[in-house]
Amino acid sequence: MLHISAADVDRALTFPGLVEVLRDAFRDGAVQPVRHHHAVERPGSAGSTLLLMPAWTDFKAADGKDGHIGVKIVTVSPDNNAIGKPAVMGLYLLLDGATGEPEALIDGQRLTQWRTASASALAASFLAREDASRLLVIGAGALSSFLAKAHSAVRPIKEIRIWNRTPANAEKVAAALRAEGFAAEAASDLEAELGQADIVSSATISQTPLVKGARLKAGAHVDLVGGFTPDMREADDDAISRARVFVDTRAGATKEAGDIVKPLASGVLKEADIVAELAELARGQKKGRESAEEITLFKSVGAALEDLAAGIAVYRALKR
Repeated sequence: MLHISAADVDRALTFPGLVEVLRDAFRDGAVQPVRHHHAVERPGSAGSTLLLMPAWTDFKAADGKDGHIGVKIVTVSPDNNAIGKPAVMGLYLLLDGATGEPEALIDGQRLTQWRTASASALAASFLAREDASRLLVIGAGALSSFLAKAHSAVRPIKEIRIWNRTPANAEKVAAALRAEGFAAEAASDLEAELGQADIVSSATISQTPLVKGARLKAGAHVDLVGGFTPDMREADDDAISRARVFVDTRAGATKEAGDIVKPLASGVLKEADIVAELAELARGQKKGRESAEEITLFKSVGAALEDLAAGIAVYRALKR
């Protein structure tokens, strides 16, 4: 069994390559039971969330083998930020699809960052304008630089702005991106940036909407990544009502994502208003962007299929 570190994952993947891996995965499908979602209460703290995300291929792989089984074990502990540790921790276990033999134990944190950002970029390949050049990233957590790089892999991004409640953290992310050759700057005025961005990518665990729909310009694409419970909300009702709405999976987004659950409950959004999920876009069953002026919005809560596809890609690259 291979033990695959974060550095190994970085060495094995590229954003253009993983976007195409995910495109194929959503087109071909996999078995992905509803993920286990458990609250871990701790007196005197915000508590943690334990997520178990299994998936397996239900078809023979191109090499004739019986595919793979995988499960991701993730914890989300918001209080970790106060002690300088990431809020999200995890491991991914990849198994042989026929025998169940363990094949790889992969750094789940890094795998999640790569697949989450690449899923957003895959959605943007259907939903963002072809000429989208200005990207606003809201949040300066571990995922922020991955989102900037992934979106830059599918659209001609020339300007990147990073906004965070703590400006120093935004500048830290922007400086790291500049060191890699990206034109990135920290932003101080969120509402002004919302009015200029071609793509808005938000990765926070806020319960108060940060993306104000009234500020969005015509033709903008909104990518909501952070909220993963019904209480979390990154975009307001105006953003939902002004946009054509897409999700990674209907089953997940309509049950777990506050950005979808709350508008459904209030009547701002109807289930029929959700235009498509990623699999329907990847298979050509539904159309993405239809005009240059429309606003599109993609809500991601994460799908086990994404982890499985990314884990297989990492395993095969390093095994070679």
